[in-house]
Amino acid sequence: MGPAPPPNSVEADKQMAKETKKHKAPPPVADINVTPMVDVMLVMLIIFMVITPMLSKGRSVELVRTKNPIPMQAADKSDAIVIAVERDGKTYLNITQMQPEDLPQKVKDLLSGRMDKTVFVKADARAKYERVVDVVDNLRAAGVDNVGLLTEQIQDKNAPAAGSTPAAAPAGQ
Repeated sequence: MGPAPPPNSVEADKQMAKETKKHKAPPPVADINVTPMVDVMLVMLIIFMVITPMLSKGRSVELVRTKNPIPMQAADKSDAIVIAVERDGKTYLNITQMQPEDLPQKVKDLLSGRMDKTVFVKADARAKYERVVDVVDNLRAAGVDNVGLLTEQIQDKNAPAAGSTPAAAPAGQ
């Protein structure tokens, strides 16, 4: 009993054709599955909702309104030093509450090694002027070159409402 004779090439081709028909891939689906996309979009929405409140710089106060403010884009930078004076007199260095007397040392530490020694002060419109002056005096004692007083522009009643951007009036050099 020897080996089987080689199969006929026509029969072999028919056998291979039957095998390939059995393993044929299903036709492509014409419907788009949007479930994964919706899942990703919901996750992104949640991430943005959590992060957005953290993007605000310092404390939120009702700024003084002026007719001709000077725009200060540097106050929006992530490394800007912003001091807020609230209506009740509380003083904040970025988001940390502190007394005005403690500002010089903290501001000196933050300004060390920086070329731009500008600090921005945003005071509530109803804050006591004495408290704002006290903050500016302490900043001068810390060696601050420029103090930017952040304000908002008064909206003209006849003009269309536009987004108010923080602006500043530079205090003495």
